Amino acid sequence: MGGDRRGLAARQRRLVAAGLLLGLLLLSFAGLAVGSKPVPWTTVFDALRGFDADNPDHLLVVHLRLPRLLTGLLVGAALGAAGLLIQAVTRNALADPGLLGVNAGASLAVVVVLALFGQVAMGARILAAMLGALLAGAVVLGLAGAGGARASPTRIVLAGVAVSAVCLSFSQLVIVNSLDQVFDHYRNWVVGALEGRDLDVLRATLPFVGLGLALAIYVAGHLDAMGLGNEMGAALGVHRNRILGLSLLAIVLLAGAATAAVGPIAFLGLIAPHLARALVGPNHRLLLRWSMLLAAFTLLLADVVGRVVAPPSDLGAGLMVALIGGPFFVILARRDRLSEL
Repeated sequence: MGGDRRGLAARQRRLVAAGLLLGLLLLSFAGLAVGSKPVPWTTVFDALRGFDADNPDHLLVVHLRLPRLLTGLLVGAALGAAGLLIQAVTRNALADPGLLGVNAGASLAVVVVLALFGQVAMGARILAAMLGALLAGAVVLGLAGAGGARASPTRIVLAGVAVSAVCLSFSQLVIVNSLDQVFDHYRNWVVGALEGRDLDVLRATLPFVGLGLALAIYVAGHLDAMGLGNEMGAALGVHRNRILGLSLLAIVLLAGAATAAVGPIAFLGLIAPHLARALVGPNHRLLLRWSMLLAAFTLLLADVVGRVVAPPSDLGAGLMVALIGGPFFVILARRDRLSEL
């Protein structure tokens, strides 16, 4: 009987996965076709099969919307993985990748660069934001004592909140004392949007996300044993401090690179792991794949919906995700008992 139930659950998961992949494919084509200038689906197919540099619709699809689509897939997968890891290592079902201060650190770095150098190339802005995210994450890990005997989920959370508050305060201080153009440039980035992200953005982000995902895949196999407690985990051969340190490094790389590329995307790293947990249970190897898939699907859906709800305006994907994630967060916070991680 138990084997039959497990087999049925596995078949249901495969059907859901197939539906999500099909939906992701349809959203991908919709992302190439819809916008302030709609492009017929046949033209999208023609542009992908045989690019014509003299056709303005082909240029729009291949040089603007295709990089935007690929960036959305990459950022969504990164935030989904980062959200799962931060919830696992902090044992906090309401944790979000921004808890490590990477969003605030990236924001501060962008503000400083804009104040010092004005409008800079997107690649330079991404590198600056990535550096700020890494520095903020490193400070959080140092304050929390990650890798040492005194490290704990509570120390990580408190250190992340403190570093975020300091970074945001300095960001506001720089903005207030800078030219109006600095605020305008910062405002366009901080709302979190995929618009205008070209291949340079994708190339600058990919190495950091790739390394972060490799670390996430490695630690996912150890998180189940780690969640059983320090003594049981040690008995199963899990080196707690090493897995904790690698997990936190992966979170910084994934969330930092995603934030640097498109700006802060709130709640996405919170939503995807919870949806994945409802579908596949507590197995972190499965959760990692499903969190990445669900986060990428959600971000692309938000991006496509943001293009069509108020034409010809293009509402940022970060705003659309926040409209979904805000109520979701409230529902979770009001539950009598959060599900065990």
